[in-house]
Amino acid sequence: MIDGMSDDNTVEIIKNYQRQCPNLKIYNNEKKIIPAALNIGLRVAKGDVIIRIDGHTLFEKNYLSQCIKFLKKVDAECVGGRIESIGKSYLGRAIALAMSSCFGVGNVYFRTSGKPRYVDSVAFGAYRKEVFAKISNFNEDLYYCEDDEFNYRLRKFGGKIYLTPKIKSYYYVRSSLIKLWRQYFRYGCWKIRVLQKHFRMMQPRQFVPPAMILLLILTGFFGFFVKDFWQIFMLMISAYIISSLSASFLLSSKKGMKYFAVLPIIYFFIHFSYGLGFLWGLIKFSKYWIRTR
Repeated sequence: MIDGMSDDNTVEIIKNYQRQCPNLKIYNNEKKIIPAALNIGLRVAKGDVIIRIDGHTLFEKNYLSQCIKFLKKVDAECVGGRIESIGKSYLGRAIALAMSSCFGVGNVYFRTSGKPRYVDSVAFGAYRKEVFAKISNFNEDLYYCEDDEFNYRLRKFGGKIYLTPKIKSYYYVRSSLIKLWRQYFRYGCWKIRVLQKHFRMMQPRQFVPPAMILLLILTGFFGFFVKDFWQIFMLMISAYIISSLSASFLLSSKKGMKYFAVLPIIYFFIHFSYGLGFLWGLIKFSKYWIRTR
C-alpha cells in the first residue's frame, strides 16, 4: 500500500491488517501524486503481473484471479473490466448514472459498455510486468490522466488492452456537485499535458466540451455587436438544453423518474467543468508548447 502522507487513520488501519497479512507492506508517497505512488509500487513489486488498485473503489472477490485468467487467455498486455459507478445518496446515485451514460462521458467503454472488446484504456488494469521494462513507468509530469497516457504508450508500441465484463469493480462517485466539478475540471486541465505529449492520443469526444464553451463565449461576446452571433449563441444553448433533457428523460425512464430533475444539472457540471478545465489548461500549461517534450 502506497500512502500519500495521509493525516487520517489510514495507515493505522493498514497496520491492523498487517497482523493478519505480514506480507502487506506500506510505503510513503512524499510527492502525493498518483503516478509517483504507482512507480513506488512498481519498484518494489516482485510478481509477473501488476494490478492497480485505487481508492474510492470496491473489487469483486475474484478480481485478481479473473485478471490473471484473462491475461493468460487473451492476446493482450493489459486487461480490465467495466466499472459500476455507485453513490450513497440520492444525488450520488444520480451522479453515478450520469457517469455511466454515453451523454455524460461519451464512449468511455469501461464506464458505459459491458461488451468484451479491445479498447483504448481501462481503469485499474492488470498488466504483464515486462510491459514496464519496454515502455517505462508512469509519467510523473502528469498529476492526473497518467493511466490514459501510459495506456496510449502501450498501444503505440504494439500492445493491446482487453475489456471484459467478467472483471468487476465498483467505484464510489463524488458525493456533491462541488466535488464533481473539481474532479472534472482537473481532468480537463490535465488533458492539455497529455495533448502536448501525444496529440494523436486525443479522442474527438475530448474536444467537444471545450469547443462548445469556446464557441459560446465567442458568440456571446460578439452578439453584443452583431445580432446574428447572438442568434447562434441562443441556438447552441437551446440545442444543448434539449439534448440534455432528452438524455435525462431516456435514462430516468429506465432507472427512475425521480432522477430526471437533477440529471440535467449533473450533465452541465460534468461537461462545463471539463470544458473550462481544458481551456484553463491551455493557459496554465502554455509554456510547455515551446519546450521539448
